[in-house]
Amino acid sequence: MPVTSRRSAFILVVARVVPLAALVFAVVLPATSALAQGAVWPNKPVKIVVTFPPGGAPDTLARILADKWGQSLGQTFTVDNKPGAGGNIGADFVAKSAGDGTTLVIGTVGTHAINPALYAVMPYNHVKDFTPVSFLASTPNLLVVNNKVPATNVKELIELARKQPLNFGSSGSGTSIHLSGELFNTMAGVKMQHLPYKGRAQAVPDLLGGRIEMIFDNMPSALPLVKAGEVRAIGVTSAARSPAAPNIPTIAEKGLPGFEATSWFALLAPAGLPRDVQLRISAETARVLALPDVKEKLTTLGLDPSPGTPEALAALIQVETVKWAKVVKESGAKPD
Repeated sequence: MPVTSRRSAFILVVARVVPLAALVFAVVLPATSALAQGAVWPNKPVKIVVTFPPGGAPDTLARILADKWGQSLGQTFTVDNKPGAGGNIGADFVAKSAGDGTTLVIGTVGTHAINPALYAVMPYNHVKDFTPVSFLASTPNLLVVNNKVPATNVKELIELARKQPLNFGSSGSGTSIHLSGELFNTMAGVKMQHLPYKGRAQAVPDLLGGRIEMIFDNMPSALPLVKAGEVRAIGVTSAARSPAAPNIPTIAEKGLPGFEATSWFALLAPAGLPRDVQLRISAETARVLALPDVKEKLTTLGLDPSPGTPEALAALIQVETVKWAKVVKESGAKPD
């Protein structure tokens, strides 16, 4: 396929993505159902697995749930960070755990939509090996560059990338951070080198030190660095500006029309989770995300909390799997 056609097809795939919240809210969560209320959960300590190191959006969501549940449900909740392989290591651990409600995972667009197309061999089946519980939140990524990079906007960055080699870091192959960079490459007609890390905590020091020029980081992680003046913001990856940073333009409006890439996070359990326990955890998730202090904190960080039913999450995973398979194919992205 000619380069122009491949690029057009790639842009079309991403441009057709519907807002995640619309799909998540397609079914209203039955938080007051007698079945969900009557389930015996938690009757043992619960582990919430995060597939990336501490400090990112998945870790933030896990710790909020663990803290609020621990306060109200009279049980011990712990967060277990198991990073590596674009989230596959942690997700695989949960896939092979007992489906009794004692082990949960913060799934991401990478672990449950992108990786199945990106990796030739997957250690788990992202649909059959998990029980969907609830969508959690979505967030745009934020393109930030080292302060020494002589580019202040999208057009200047593209011109620079055409003149000299540039690289971008990510929290791992297959993450939305990685695919945001591949999308930028394809739409801008440049070839910035991807440098994967085990997590953003490892990538950020290299960004600040100038060993990598840029990163498409999740908004909650990147925005504090921008506000502190440690990095320069180029643009957000969503179709519209983020309420958390309305002064930062979108990549689409400042040089790449149609550019859009969004990260999302969801709560899942191993396959075999009893239906009543599934609904109980889903209801407890919705309760926590509706708390005023939680909503305020997440919104300030650039996260849009949007809990939904297990069925809505299952439908989202199916749609996103098809979408990102096309994106991976059109971009030629490979795990590094």
